[in-house]
Amino acid sequence: MTAGSDPAFGSGLWLEKQWYRHSLWQFVLLPFSMLFRLLSALRRVAYKQGWLATERLPVPVIVVGNITVGGSGKTPLVLWMAQYLRQQGYRPGIVSRGYGSSAVGACPVGPADDPALSGDEPVLLARKSACPVWIGRDRAAVGRALLAACPDCNVILCDDGLQHYRLRRDLEIAVVDGQRRFGNGQLLPAGPLREGLWRLNLVDAVVVNGGAPLETQAAQYGMHLNGALLTNLRTGEKRLAVELKALRLHALAGIGHPQRFFDHLHALGLDFTEHVFPDHHAYRTSDLDWPDADALLMTEKDGVKCAAFADERYWALPVQAEVDPRLGQKMLDILREHDGRKTA
Repeated sequence: MTAGSDPAFGSGLWLEKQWYRHSLWQFVLLPFSMLFRLLSALRRVAYKQGWLATERLPVPVIVVGNITVGGSGKTPLVLWMAQYLRQQGYRPGIVSRGYGSSAVGACPVGPADDPALSGDEPVLLARKSACPVWIGRDRAAVGRALLAACPDCNVILCDDGLQHYRLRRDLEIAVVDGQRRFGNGQLLPAGPLREGLWRLNLVDAVVVNGGAPLETQAAQYGMHLNGALLTNLRTGEKRLAVELKALRLHALAGIGHPQRFFDHLHALGLDFTEHVFPDHHAYRTSDLDWPDADALLMTEKDGVKCAAFADERYWALPVQAEVDPRLGQKMLDILREHDGRKTA
């Protein structure tokens, strides 16, 4: 397995590896984790006691997030939820922080937008969800702006907003990477946790992306990511992954859990050279300068950022979330309860 050549993100990848093992470095960072724990607790208490203001939007809000840093499968789950709700006659809108975007206030994201300006995940959501997508730091303000621009929207899906307590929510969903789980169990920066494991007992639902169920008081639902059809970024051609088996392949991943993508490719019968990049990495052609490669394989999120300079060797693998249908019913129950209160 190889990583990119930039020392700045090489150190970031090194630190992330320490989070998923027990090492002496975590003891050096533990005092900072204790400070992080204190500040997080004070912030949560401030919202709970009303010292910091919260805001409720006029439509139901479903928040999808996690308690760890890095990818856990939130974006595929949000896409599944958006499709499910549309099939049930709802008109969802999606709000996101837009990690990596240059946006200051609330702004819309379109399918053709530059991911360097709007963020890779929001652009992917805009392309695949058939829903309005808006981004910005203040999720409540973003939600208001979306509703003003799209008044027919009747439910908001908040991507990665579990710790954004200013926005009140009707349903909280925490997504857990069932393979990596919680690493060394420490809070930032000694470990990958944004909040303690206690937080999982307070959400309405825990979705486990692969792996065995957790010990938590919240209702649990399983999720798996499926996909075997590659899309060429230059031509739009679609081919089964196994059809590229005879080529010299290089695979790259700049996501929260790169090994999950590599394992997926291996399960499809492919052999390749692995290249790991940081989550949300802004790719340049020089990053992917592998003259011996007949084909470059990447995640769909990475493909969004590489499409502008891709040649015929670039292939992305879209995945679809397969989710326990009981989660869909839970969403419907919450929305119908909200509708009942509204009409009462």
